[in-house]
Amino acid sequence: MIVMLIALAGSAGAVTRFLVDGAVRWRTAGAFPWATLAINVTGSLLLGCLAGAFTEPANSWRLVVGVGFCGGYTTFSTASFETVRLVQQGRYRAAVAFGGGGLVACVVAAATGWALTS
Repeated sequence: MIVMLIALAGSAGAVTRFLVDGAVRWRTAGAFPWATLAINVTGSLLLGCLAGAFTEPANSWRLVVGVGFCGGYTTFSTASFETVRLVQQGRYRAAVAFGGGGLVACVVAAATGWALTS
């Protein structure tokens, strides 16, 4: 049953990512990958909140929301690809800002979530 719930939550996370990506891209319409950054930062914040609220790693809610929803919602592979794309375009500063800044922002968001709920 837990595997089914994780799969459903992962599907919900992927659909949510698709919707958020579309909404942010429509509003920003730029060449910088703001949508991916927003998705990864908010997903990190949610996972940090979840980890702080449910300290037991095998907690069912933590597994369903953390592995399922957050796993489907956040997108490390897309962030990696978009960093490479920025490098290929010769936009080195943007690549460093997105790759490095995004990593720092996600860690800060996860720590903030943890601090808010633990």
